[in-house]
Amino acid sequence: MAGIGFELRKLLRKDSLLGLVQAYAYAGVIGSGPWVLSIVGILAIGLLSASLGASSHGVTQFQVSVTWLIASSLILTGGVQLAFTRYVSDRLFEHKHDTVLPNLHGVLCLVLMAAGTLATVLAFTAFAGESVLYRLLMIAGFTQLCAIWVLTIFLSGLKRYRAILAMYALGYGITVGAALLASNWALEGLLAGFVLGHFALLCGMWWLTVRSFSATEAVRFDFLKPQHRYPSLLIIGVLYNLAVWADKLVFWFYPDTSAAIIGPLRASVIYDLPVFMAYLFIIPGMAVFLVRIETDFVDYHERFYTAVREGGSLETIESMRDEMVLAIRQGFAEIGKIQTLALLAAIIVGPTVLAALGISALYLPLFHIQTLGASLQVGLLALLNVFFYLDQRALVLRLCALLCVSNLALTALSLQLGAAFYGYGYAAAVLLTLLYGLFALDRKLHRLEYETFMLR
Repeated sequence: MAGIGFELRKLLRKDSLLGLVQAYAYAGVIGSGPWVLSIVGILAIGLLSASLGASSHGVTQFQVSVTWLIASSLILTGGVQLAFTRYVSDRLFEHKHDTVLPNLHGVLCLVLMAAGTLATVLAFTAFAGESVLYRLLMIAGFTQLCAIWVLTIFLSGLKRYRAILAMYALGYGITVGAALLASNWALEGLLAGFVLGHFALLCGMWWLTVRSFSATEAVRFDFLKPQHRYPSLLIIGVLYNLAVWADKLVFWFYPDTSAAIIGPLRASVIYDLPVFMAYLFIIPGMAVFLVRIETDFVDYHERFYTAVREGGSLETIESMRDEMVLAIRQGFAEIGKIQTLALLAAIIVGPTVLAALGISALYLPLFHIQTLGASLQVGLLALLNVFFYLDQRALVLRLCALLCVSNLALTALSLQLGAAFYGYGYAAAVLLTLLYGLFALDRKLHRLEYETFMLR
């Protein structure tokens, strides 16, 4: 989300209640809009298709297929997203704008080739028993999603937030409409709507990118040169996405908590819906995270390193460091307050929401602990963001590895302890990683001047 602070500062300069409300609303929509549209779109297809008489089993197969497509494509491209964004950032800093678009085409070529090859192999091995049309649609959906994630983070780095949100709204609008029109063709019809909508989303985002840059060459692979590689970012991207999905994967593969849905794909009726609902309650925390971390902290971060580069006095450098620390503390305090309110809201409205969706009240404890875990994850995202600004890639790598391993281990332990402990593994893993990260951040900030001057 680097760069969103520029837009937020414009709104905050109004110095009024309206400007403050606009800033938080903008941050909430921009920061959460794409994935909220994704979740709501897929759930809407399921609910509306069922109301139109579509087979409930076909709807379930569609939703599970799409969930697996999203999870696997995010894990596969996680490293590429971070590493290539860093490459583009460096080229823009060097004012080499003409190299950006050709290298984007280069990375898209590699991503599409890798995704297409992997999807084709799986389609004709693991999914050999399914219809040819289903397998072709799964191949198309997987390759499209892999390209979309790369373009999404690329356009985010260019501060094209409104355009991204508009494209996601258009893409998922087409997805829902086309899926409903084709719902008579059961699973394949719903999946065809999903592929069509995402094809429109992919084309729209690529068009935005082409309009943003001029180039004299179509394709380049400069990002593969040794001096432009960032192995740590590649590993971080994969580990973080794997860590986020680790508890879901454990529940999907554990026989007592899951069921086979289609081909090798499994789902957990017990776990999946409460998890998706819980993520909707972190929108306020995401808004606060973006407003506070991406404005106050970033402002003093820039001042600190400007003073270092331009020979500022020690007093000025220390003052900017202190302001950075204060901005971080205030940001985390506000995230904690707003997510506490969101958690209370989840507790209050939870029974009503579950009843409206036809879900048993027995899921409430799991929904509550998942909402707590998701709230803690907002704090962890803010923490990782700060470390990225300080270029602490090795530390971020350790945090992502800790989150991945602890989420796998603690979720497996919760399964052994019984249903009363479901969800606690994920929440405990995020809490453990967050506490370790806060401890490490405190040490880094105390040594910031020393490390800036002596270790660079």
